[in-house]
Amino acid sequence: MKFTPIDTSRIKTYSLAGRKSKVEAAGAAKPFVPGSSFRAFLGGLPGILAADSFRQVASAVADAKRADGTVALGMGAHPVKVGLSPVIIDLMERGIVNALATNGAVVVHDFEMAYQGRTSEDVDAEIGNGSFGMAEETGRLINEAVNAGVKDGLGIGAAIGRAISEGAFPFAEKSLFAAAYRLGVPATVHVAIGTDIVHMHPAADGASIGEGSMRDFKLFSSVVASLEGGVYINLGSAVLMPEVFLKAVTLARNLGSPLASLTTVNMDFIQGYRPSTNVVRRPTLKGGRGYSLTGHHEIMFPLLAAAVLEELEGKAGL
Repeated sequence: MKFTPIDTSRIKTYSLAGRKSKVEAAGAAKPFVPGSSFRAFLGGLPGILAADSFRQVASAVADAKRADGTVALGMGAHPVKVGLSPVIIDLMERGIVNALATNGAVVVHDFEMAYQGRTSEDVDAEIGNGSFGMAEETGRLINEAVNAGVKDGLGIGAAIGRAISEGAFPFAEKSLFAAAYRLGVPATVHVAIGTDIVHMHPAADGASIGEGSMRDFKLFSSVVASLEGGVYINLGSAVLMPEVFLKAVTLARNLGSPLASLTTVNMDFIQGYRPSTNVVRRPTLKGGRGYSLTGHHEIMFPLLAAAVLEELEGKAGL
């Protein structure tokens, strides 16, 4: 077969003026002026892609607050380890975040921060000699709190919150669970047995862990059922909380909550399969909107919190 170069002299063109364009000069970023406000910084972000999504998420959270809707925060342990607990507690105290759901690792780091003001051991240094996860106070006190709380009819989140609130914890003001317990905010813990260091300790009781986590799943499902017009944020949980959230959505819809105007957000420094599928896409297939915000928790979440506060202050006040 023989080919000759294509003749471009016969191609059809059209006027650029009549073509639809996805990027416009009006949406370009505005340079930041030193000394100006955070609101000015937000207003200077370009009106496209993640910057636009970021503003839409902040507006969705602010709108839910104004309408007395539910804003639920699901999270893994990394946000605690990078120091975000005071920001989350502030949002709970303002009535912006009104439900908290975590995996079991959050309990460990939240407890240790409240107990001694520091957390996160060097796993590489301790795994070789079998001492990883064997801190006596962490294993004993957390399990004792769960066991006692479950006997009193509590879930794991409330049991930990009560123990820290009523115990001798010098840094209790740093505890998410203590703050939730004090404020009456539902705080639920969703445990996969064997994933947390406290499950290795002698005081661990599988019946209490299972019962407490089941109670928390039912409470969390009730929270999810109230998310019509609300917002669910998944902050740094790659597997467990996205799976729990999807089941709670199914349970809520099965029992009559349509969740047709749900806003979901995944915030992480890597967009994985389960959060993208089970938080952002699947729950919003029949209505609502899902967003993915990519970046380090210690930067992105304080920025989002500040943006929400700026929008509320600018339009309605807190």
